Amino acid sequence: MLLDAASLYFRAFHGVPTSVTSPDGRPVNAVRGFLDMTARLVTAHAPDRLVACWDDDWRPAFRVQALPSYKAHRLSPEGGEETPDELGPQVPVLVEVLAAAGLARVGAPGYEADDVIGTLATRARGPVDVVTGDRDLFQLVDDERGVRVLYTARGIGDIEVVDEAAVAARYGIPGRGYADFAVLRGDPSDGLPGVAGIGAKTAAALVTAFGDLAGVRAAAARTVVPRPPLTAAVLRRLHEGADYLDAAPVVVAVARDVDLPAVDGALPRRPADPGALAALAAAHGIGSSLRRLGAALGWPADALA
Repeated sequence: MLLDAASLYFRAFHGVPTSVTSPDGRPVNAVRGFLDMTARLVTAHAPDRLVACWDDDWRPAFRVQALPSYKAHRLSPEGGEETPDELGPQVPVLVEVLAAAGLARVGAPGYEADDVIGTLATRARGPVDVVTGDRDLFQLVDDERGVRVLYTARGIGDIEVVDEAAVAARYGIPGRGYADFAVLRGDPSDGLPGVAGIGAKTAAALVTAFGDLAGVRAAAARTVVPRPPLTAAVLRRLHEGADYLDAAPVVVAVARDVDLPAVDGALPRRPADPGALAALAAAHGIGSSLRRLGAALGWPADALA
């Protein structure tokens, strides 16, 4: 099980009131929500291994170089990611808690969590569940290898299991065609404009007809007599969007070959550092969430003593 950590702690922050605080009054809603989500996921899906995948770089230079608009609308005045004031201080606390609990956490300089997930999913020898609220990761679904997405758009209590059939049913495209579809259609949430004038319906028709983006562009290059889905208007838009189509795949494609250390991810039978975890529980008022996590992981009753 690979957790898109930022996706989950942002969801936890917005799903749990900021009135949930530590003994000294600081919000811990994101920390508690993340731990409770993880406990529910472990209980419901019983993974053998679990890795929290981290955004060491939420807006990597190679993606910005290819497409300067990438996530530009999320930049804070200071140049980092715009984050609620009450959330930012909770992220280092969550890092400490995961380390003390013994849950694997992996990031990579210059890469997003998506790329860590893509690499670990590619390395995996068995089935993989990717937990995220980000549709970009639909490009990883692979029935043959058992890679699926547990999509949290409606919350942990109402997860949508996304496999190739679900992608095809939702978008009308081949099950592994999401990345090419997303390039054509665009995604405003990531500052990805898409090809002007080509919406979801036309993008789906193109990917379905020609297999992938390379097939679409090859067909557009050799088409003399327009016919659906390569109508005259669509051909014009593809030609006008050529520069964008050259750049966007680099932005959309999840990296699958990031240089990561070997990651075990085995579920800890006990906390890695019980004393530190107990101190964190007391300092931040998260003991109940840690006990729920411990119960899901099968920790002994005295694990936080």
